[in-house]
Amino acid sequence: MVTLDVRPQLLDALSALRDRVAAARFPLPLPGAPRARANRDELLAQLDDYLVPRLRDPEAPLLAVVGGSTGAGKSTLVNSLVGRRVSEAGVLRPTTRTPVLVCHPEDHHWFSGMRVLPDLARVWTPRREADDDLLPPGEDPARVLRIETAESLPPGVALLDAPDIDSLIADNRVLAAELLCAADIWVMVTTAARYADAVPWHLLRTAKEYDATLVTVLDRVPHQVVTEVSRRYGALLTKAGLGDVPRFTVPELPESAWGGGLLPATAVAPLRAWLVHRAQDLGARHHAMARTAHGVLDSLGARMPELAGASAAQYAAALRLTTAVDEAYDGEHARVRGRLKAGAVLAGDALKRWRAFPLDCSPAELLDSLVESLTALLLCSVTAADERVDAAWRREPAAGAPGLEDPDPEPDTAEHRIGMAVRRWRRELEEYAEEEARGLDRAVAPEPETVAALVATALLGGRRARGAGEGLAERLGAHGALRLRDRGGRLLAEQVDLVVHTERERRLAPLDALDVHPEPQAELIAALSVLQKER
Repeated sequence: MVTLDVRPQLLDALSALRDRVAAARFPLPLPGAPRARANRDELLAQLDDYLVPRLRDPEAPLLAVVGGSTGAGKSTLVNSLVGRRVSEAGVLRPTTRTPVLVCHPEDHHWFSGMRVLPDLARVWTPRREADDDLLPPGEDPARVLRIETAESLPPGVALLDAPDIDSLIADNRVLAAELLCAADIWVMVTTAARYADAVPWHLLRTAKEYDATLVTVLDRVPHQVVTEVSRRYGALLTKAGLGDVPRFTVPELPESAWGGGLLPATAVAPLRAWLVHRAQDLGARHHAMARTAHGVLDSLGARMPELAGASAAQYAAALRLTTAVDEAYDGEHARVRGRLKAGAVLAGDALKRWRAFPLDCSPAELLDSLVESLTALLLCSVTAADERVDAAWRREPAAGAPGLEDPDPEPDTAEHRIGMAVRRWRRELEEYAEEEARGLDRAVAPEPETVAALVATALLGGRRARGAGEGLAERLGAHGALRLRDRGGRLLAEQVDLVVHTERERRLAPLDALDVHPEPQAELIAALSVLQKER
């Protein structure tokens, strides 16, 4: 017989694994990302809603979730098993909006708390005409679990009527899948008209993959074809490796019409007897519970590496995006340094101003033109870097993540930031010039603004600005001129580095905000390894 391990060490390892799964993120739009997110959410639902609470409370009642596609008759089946109407059934689809859990009064405490399905608010007042009348103010009907008690159900088993797994309402589909993840027993309901549809078979294959305790119900089968339809359905199950799954057939009866009545007790007696046996026979109950729990545990051996692989793919893509930014900005940074060394700033209007200085051009005008030319050089470099990044990112599917396409929607913001940085350099350079001029032991000290204009020209003009260096030496002396050029040059290099670094970080900020790191891959595998050792 399968046994259920409930050692504290296993629970600790499982809780740690759960935390690693919850921390995994797949924000980049890679081909496998949607599947990874769905797998992570499904795994979290199974851990939070079923496996961890089941291992902590193995004596808790079995939970049989009744699932299936639209119009399969799930609510009518649940009502008939209970013997009274506890779940709304009808012709309108989707009928089941608020899931209904029915248990024996002695088992009420197991489900009224948040032991299982902790994300669903509990409502356990009697059902009134409208679902919304049951809900606390502001509560989402899709996130509420209504609990009913019925003496007709034996203690030890509860039924949960889930929304349609193929509901037109997306929230209902998500909730239906979440509820199935909380089940000890999966009761899959289909009909004579739809037993070959893709939806029920997807559920059946999923149950087989997780080795869950599974029951199938072929509902609403016309009596004229019951033998033939049952035989064909059985053949399909056998072909899918599910031939040993308990299978029950419910005939089409007048009470089935419009989904409004209760089926005769005889119509659901075999299924009810199977459920009662699981509730009352200790061995059968333990086997059903342990099989599903072990199925989930065993499935981690394939699901965790798949999540780890998807996490690694996310990091690899993020690294490619980051590398493209680094290479583009590193290349432009080197180009800017080379252009500064060659005196590229002293060109155009700045060169005209220099040639007219000091007769037809004031120091302030010369500084203004140099600041404008330096700003243009840096802006051109940053723009070129962004264009290189855009070209590289167009080849990467991951670059389509929200926020990465246009991190700087205002076209003038880069020019503003760079202009501010260059003007800051100018102010500090003027302060350095004033300090040097003030420290001279001369009767007539040079104008600080003239000194600032000369040192800026010397730093930015290359060979074309030899006269600026000579004029600086005449006013400050050789040592003073050299000292000021060194200080101004270091300040210039710092500001250029700061501009490039700031713009690089701005481009990387949306990517950094996605928080894609290499650690989750190793952490997921390590958590699985610890759990497997504890098993």
